[in-house]
Amino acid sequence: MRSWSTRPSKQKGAMADPAAQVSSSRWRDLDKLLLRPGNLVGQNFEPGPELRDDLQEFAKVLVVGAGGLGCELLKDLALSGFRNLEVIDMDRIEVSNLNRQFLFRLQDVGKPKAEVAAKRVMERVCGVNIVPHFCRIEDKDLGFYNDFNIIALGLDSIEARSYINTVACSFLDAFACFDLEVSAIAAVISMGHHGGQYRSIEYDSEDNPCEDTIKPMVDGGTEGFKGHARVILPGITPCFECTIWLFPPQVKFPLCTLAETPRTAAHCIEYAHLIKWDEVHSGKAFDPDDPEHMQWVYAEAVKRAELFGILGVTYSLTQGVVKNIIPAIASTNAIISAACALETLKIATGCSKTLSNYLTYNGLEGLHTKVTEFVRDKDCLVCSPGYLLELDTSVTLQEFIALLEGHPKLLLLKASVQHRGKNLYMQAPPVLEEMTRSNLNLPLFDLVGKVPKDVIHVNGMTYKNDKKTSCGRKLRIVFKGIDGVSDMDTAGGA
Repeated sequence: MRSWSTRPSKQKGAMADPAAQVSSSRWRDLDKLLLRPGNLVGQNFEPGPELRDDLQEFAKVLVVGAGGLGCELLKDLALSGFRNLEVIDMDRIEVSNLNRQFLFRLQDVGKPKAEVAAKRVMERVCGVNIVPHFCRIEDKDLGFYNDFNIIALGLDSIEARSYINTVACSFLDAFACFDLEVSAIAAVISMGHHGGQYRSIEYDSEDNPCEDTIKPMVDGGTEGFKGHARVILPGITPCFECTIWLFPPQVKFPLCTLAETPRTAAHCIEYAHLIKWDEVHSGKAFDPDDPEHMQWVYAEAVKRAELFGILGVTYSLTQGVVKNIIPAIASTNAIISAACALETLKIATGCSKTLSNYLTYNGLEGLHTKVTEFVRDKDCLVCSPGYLLELDTSVTLQEFIALLEGHPKLLLLKASVQHRGKNLYMQAPPVLEEMTRSNLNLPLFDLVGKVPKDVIHVNGMTYKNDKKTSCGRKLRIVFKGIDGVSDMDTAGGA
């Protein structure tokens, strides 16, 4: 716990400060959670007035997405005592957003969502500071995301969730993670922040992640009257990739139907998007976030619908089909946001045990809610620790691939090797094999940047139940004789 000996002492008999009384009244409900012990609190929870001060001073939360759910999250977190918030979103405000994204007004159309949302909340909630980022989530480096204690997701895209999940889980196996000042918040806010120093990130001998490296995420999602809230503690609870099967496959239309016998407005839109665009704009990539591109698809879809006597093509529907936007209802967003904000507060303060670990809500069944505890996939390529291999610095990439084939616990044939998104060697297609072939004779140690340890992903074929099947493996590579490799690094190794 942080030392509070430097705090100015309160003088007995001093007149009550009116501003302090207003502040006390404002945080009355929050104090009921933070000042009382209980049977459901976290193991590090220490009730007291300092906890609220720490929450407001040290807790730093990133909200990803400033749409319907993101607007609600920013508002709820600001009203729950969080003062240091940042929000990232790449979209601009459209007229169709105004029915549910309550922070926006008609005069805001065309402006960045993140900037307007941050401004509106700061205007209404005294003392909160929200930093907006109008950009893609991929534009930020790992250091940006590691600067936050908790990441709250208000996204409507599976791909975006998967990316943030990979980023958060990467801190489990990163080897140069920048840490900040320690706060006194009871649970996760004290994880991994030690005076701005770089430190190695380890797994213990039983392949459990060190608490310092866990980047908690709270994920919310809505679709009509349905929604979910979940807590993801990488390396402890299932990550997004562990439960990717929870999301139904996206609807795909046969190209023959789109080209010859369209029957719905969606068929006309997909025809313009998937077929007509390439015919007219040969070699030019379609950008779903470019309004001019979307307007072109809409105009072509209208022509297609008129040709076949189909009704219902609108610009809003065009966006929904092309960008796979799901329907949203304001009340559902509010309910799911409240659940996510509460879980964020619980993680930050330890005032109660967190959700275990997936809450579903169905308004069609009369405010029906259900909590399910899913189990982490121990072989997950994103959040699992990976199998540990100890290698000499002289081992070439070709020798490493041969080692995988003969290793009794891996038996991986014809492996392709990737390191932090870069292809070191690809067995197929032929063009990639030719491009990466020159790496085979180079030492793996050089190819990964001459670091003492790192994580590599390999994909290949193996035998399962006497049948050859494709599989992927996550490997922790430790090089012998390099400074900075501890005994823990090689515990339980190959």
